[in-house]
Amino acid sequence: MKRSVFNGEMLRDMYVLGAAMLEKNKASIDAMNVFPVPDGDTGTNMSMTMQRAIAEIRACDSDSAEDISAAASLGALKGARGNSGVILSQIFRGIAQALKGRGDLVTAKILADAITAGTEAAYKAVMRPKEGTMLTVSHYMADYAQKAASVRGADGYSVLEAMLEGGEIALKKTPELLPVLKEAGVLDSGGTGLLTIFRGFMLAANGEDPESLDLDLSAIGEGNAEEYSSNDDIIASTSTEDIKFGYCSEMFIIHIHDDVTEDDITRFRDKLCRLGDSVVVVHDSGIIKVHCHSNAPGKVIQFALMLGEIDKLKVDNMREQNRLIREKIMREEKEQAVVAVCAGDGLEEDLKSLGVGYIISGGQTMNPSIDVISQAIKSVNARNVFVLPDNSNIILAAQQAAEVAECSVIVLPTKSVMQGIAAMTGYNPESSVDENKAAMTECLENVVSGSVTYAVRDTSYNGNTIHSGDIIGLINGSIRNVGTNVSECTLGIIKTILNEHEDRGFVSVYWGEGASEESASAIVSSLEEEYPDIEFMVRKGGQPLYYYFISAE
Repeated sequence: MKRSVFNGEMLRDMYVLGAAMLEKNKASIDAMNVFPVPDGDTGTNMSMTMQRAIAEIRACDSDSAEDISAAASLGALKGARGNSGVILSQIFRGIAQALKGRGDLVTAKILADAITAGTEAAYKAVMRPKEGTMLTVSHYMADYAQKAASVRGADGYSVLEAMLEGGEIALKKTPELLPVLKEAGVLDSGGTGLLTIFRGFMLAANGEDPESLDLDLSAIGEGNAEEYSSNDDIIASTSTEDIKFGYCSEMFIIHIHDDVTEDDITRFRDKLCRLGDSVVVVHDSGIIKVHCHSNAPGKVIQFALMLGEIDKLKVDNMREQNRLIREKIMREEKEQAVVAVCAGDGLEEDLKSLGVGYIISGGQTMNPSIDVISQAIKSVNARNVFVLPDNSNIILAAQQAAEVAECSVIVLPTKSVMQGIAAMTGYNPESSVDENKAAMTECLENVVSGSVTYAVRDTSYNGNTIHSGDIIGLINGSIRNVGTNVSECTLGIIKTILNEHEDRGFVSVYWGEGASEESASAIVSSLEEEYPDIEFMVRKGGQPLYYYFISAE
């Protein structure tokens, strides 16, 4: 049954069904990436971003449209992964700002204004917006929404219908606006993901029964906690004023009274839930384990004594813990530190040896969220933090994390781990922040990066016909060599780099999955005779998906 009146409860259903549709279709969206390399992950990044938004929505105890949209915005911002995830989070942010203070009924005009505000926020978040991307799709959706909302008698359903119509038209135009899409024979993956989400919105507006749509809603937004954190991290990130319940009470109830029933234990749990939060009451083998945050630990104990005897009682003052941790953090705060993103034990070891204070495990297919980057920035405890994204798809998330950080953050736009390692050769903890920024920037700009991987599908790019399983060589992110032999392709890429950049004197070859030290050494040995003036180094990178990473300086 079509529903034309949108309110907070309806908006909640829209977001959930949008996330479910995206999760169901993420693999096909991943496969639409222009590059046929195995790290095309637009669908996955957008789905993980949506999952975090849904987790925040489910934690929201309000059914108002303003609060639901604010929760979606906050969750998406925390969980945003990759450029597509960051852009999506900004669209949700604009929608939330447009719904703020507008009441619970989302009229046609309010809905049109919301997608317009979301589009504007997304464009502002991208330093050099490109048409033919999900930005174009969002732009068309906003234009069509405004036109639909201006028609007499328009309702939310007709505006949403117009948004999808505009989005479909824009998506079909993306190959004409971006030649690389046309050559690869694909539509824009980010735009497809955005439309997929709003198709889920339409399913909710149509009153569809989720059970009949073959969509698994049970896990949407569940199990989506970030890779952090210890209790100290949580406490230290909160001021004493923000701690709603100041005492952590833990105990066992033993020798339970003979007349205590399961209903009594349930009522005890309900009392604690009204008294505080973080409540755990587990009954097993004649013992009840109790955990509760409250402002009245005496009452927690009193209620527990009604069930039996107390054992191993512990009550912690979390506000005092917070003060002590904050004092320790202030004492140990450094002037500057570096956070870098990479995957591969050898690469991590080299980055740490050069002075990186914290490694975020990620990169190809594993783009860390804004929240993870923010937590890493906080963990190094410095007044000034350099962030090396080491991947072009992580730079935007790093820049968003920098905006919400409490310290000064300098994001150096490293597009590869090779650039990150090169930047670290210019880092000196004894130098000033400005001196380090200048030196690191000069170093990263001086390196030429190469990589060798394999194609995951048939396509054409930059005049190259590529078949699934072909070996691909890239220089500074652009496909330059296609073949069937890993060693031959690697040799070709290194020779191309050295022939095009004759001033290079040092080449590093990092071997990863599918390669070995022996194969890397054999490649280098065949080059040393031809390039006697070049110094070569073979290192274990351990990176997934890529046989080799190469740098020439």
